[in-house]
This record gives sequence, structure tokens and C-alpha cells, in this order.
Amino acid sequence: MDQAGGAKKTTGGPRARYREQTRAEIKEIALRQLAEGGIPAIALTRIAKELELSGPALYRYFAGRDDLLGVLIADAYQDLAAAVGETADESANHALRHRLLSLAGTYRTWAVQQPHRYLLIAGSPLPGYTAPPETLAQARAALGPFLPLFASAQPGPAVLPVVEQMTDWVRQDPAVADWVAQYVEAPGGMDRAAYALAGAVMAWTRMHGVVSLEVEGQFSGMGHEPRVLLDVEMHTLADNFRLA
Repeated sequence: MDQAGGAKKTTGGPRARYREQTRAEIKEIALRQLAEGGIPAIALTRIAKELELSGPALYRYFAGRDDLLGVLIADAYQDLAAAVGETADESANHALRHRLLSLAGTYRTWAVQQPHRYLLIAGSPLPGYTAPPETLAQARAALGPFLPLFASAQPGPAVLPVVEQMTDWVRQDPAVADWVAQYVEAPGGMDRAAYALAGAVMAWTRMHGVVSLEVEGQFSGMGHEPRVLLDVEMHTLADNFRLA
């Protein structure tokens, strides 16, 4: 899929194809606006003018700004999940530590190559915007490949408080338990699920911290490479979970 989601195969008659083409063009313009000025720069009136559509005509393709944002967010999460998933498949025969660094590296590469899309899903939301319910599942799909890396870990004392909280979370939230079960095989029961969840959540927080600061330009003028900093964070996490 390209950034605007326009590479999806379109089915149906001419009217359906025209509708999908127009939706793809709307998303492409919205992404350009996003890159130029962030979420506040996305303006349906400007999009309609560029496509030579009337304002009301544009609403035949998207119900409003929030609907358009929801689709852009879904596209971004799907693309990120696809990139991370591809890396997970390619590195499946490597040691767990190597796989963790590979997945984190892909997460960072995706973000720095298209920072406007990363900030769309990881930055501050626009006031008044409420993400659709399915957004949570889309976000979890991008993090899912990290789960099996930690399922057979041996968490050290420093991370046991997080493991204990994740154990309670899995027990109390069936949706979370189902999500973990998609990536972690049952043998080992609650311990494997809790280890997997704790490791994946901590990987996410460390990646988010480093990558967000880099994408926002906060490391400018500092004497280090963000990629190296991220690798060190992942090595530290691997040490805490005693990953080989």
C-alpha cells in the first residue's frame, strides 16, 4: 500500500472505481497537508477546492474531518504493522536479541522516513478528535510481533513489578488475553503471557521515547546518533529479560 492507500485493488463497476480513486486522491492531499503543517493543516475545504469539488460533494467520500483522520490513522497503523511483521518473518531464525533490535530498527526507520504519519499515530491528537474504537486493535497489531520475543524470557528483579501488573491485566481483560494469545502459544500459561506483555509494552515505551524525540527534532545538535541510542535501549531491555 502507498501512503495514501491508493494502491489497493479496486473492484466493482466504474462508479465504484471512481469513488475509490477520489478517496485515494483526497487522502493523498490530506497527507501532503499533514506533512506541511501537522494535523491542524488538514482542511476539507482546501482539499475540495484542489479537486474541484464542492464542499458538500466531498462529504460523499468522507463524513467529515474526523472520518478522514480515522482512515489516515488506520492506513498508518496498517503500514507500520506490515513493515514490522515483514521484519519479524525475515528474522524469525535469529536469536531473540537480534530479532528485538531488528524490529525496533524497522519501527524507527518507518517513523523517520515519514515523520508526519508517525506523529499522526504517536503525537498529540487534535483537540476534539476521538479515535474510532478499532484504532486500539490496529495499534496492537503493530506491536504484536514483539510479544513472542519475551514469552520465554527470564525477567530480572528490575522488571518484575511490571510483570506483576501485566499478569493482573491479562487476567482481568479478556481482549488483552486474546491479543497476546494470537502471538504466544499456550504452554506456560499466565507466566508466558505476562512476560510477553511486559516485554512488548516496555519495548514500545522505549521505542516511542527515542523515536518521538528524534522525529520531533529534539536531538538536533546533540553528539549522538538516535539509532545507536535506540539499540542501547533495546540491549538494556534484553538484559533485563535475559534474552540471548
